[in-house]
Amino acid sequence: MKILVTGGAGAMGQAIARHGAIALDRAALDIGDAAAVAAALKAHAPAAVINAAAYTLVDRAEQERDAAFAANAKGAGVIARACADAGVPLVHISTDYVFDGAATRPYREDDPVNPLSVYGESKAEGERLVLAAGGCVVRTSWVFARGANAFVQKIAARLAAPGPLTVVADRHGCPTWADDLAAVLVELATRGAPAGVWHYAGEPATTWHGLACAIAEELGEDPARIAPSVAVDPPGGARRPPYSVLDTSKLRAIGITPRPWRAGLADLLRR
Repeated sequence: MKILVTGGAGAMGQAIARHGAIALDRAALDIGDAAAVAAALKAHAPAAVINAAAYTLVDRAEQERDAAFAANAKGAGVIARACADAGVPLVHISTDYVFDGAATRPYREDDPVNPLSVYGESKAEGERLVLAAGGCVVRTSWVFARGANAFVQKIAARLAAPGPLTVVADRHGCPTWADDLAAVLVELATRGAPAGVWHYAGEPATTWHGLACAIAEELGEDPARIAPSVAVDPPGGARRPPYSVLDTSKLRAIGITPRPWRAGLADLLRR
């Protein structure tokens, strides 16, 4: 089955490409350009599309609202409408940041969104446009991937140096290994991208401090070196939900079971 993935230069796009999808980066396809999207669909004739193109600079989005909405909202709407017109199923990636973190139990797909940041607002608007065109939206959280200068790699580098470190312990969510998420996105695409919202994230829920301690254990370091701290959003930066655990029971009901994030972490660190 031929699957086309946008945002092909990003870590998530690359993870999906490893499952056999044709990856197009922004230079090859600007999802905000309706004519270019229509031409790409005609040229590649995919059986399904996965939209991994996104503006992901969460803090910078507070000052770059137009850029965030151009990619995450307008672009998502353009590709959703083009796919609908061409009769091509679309799977669109979204985020736990559409929620405000006030919940006391895992968020379900039908819970109301209430983003705290410009990034979250732009992703929520993108969801609305994709759903209006009959697309499939998959929310995920705390994605870690190969080659990214992100949380796992930064903690590993800090642990390689002597001395203690502190990590936030009062934000709760579900880490997600990019390769596991990619496999689920491809599975949904092969099933015709069932319309509506779906949640996929690793299990179980933890904190950033809990994830950091797991990284230490996987590397043979003492997790006691990592002290818990209280989250403080940077001045001028984005507010983040303190609790963004996602309920994945809807996916489980169709036979897709989330893989433990600890297994994905071991996969990443072995590489």
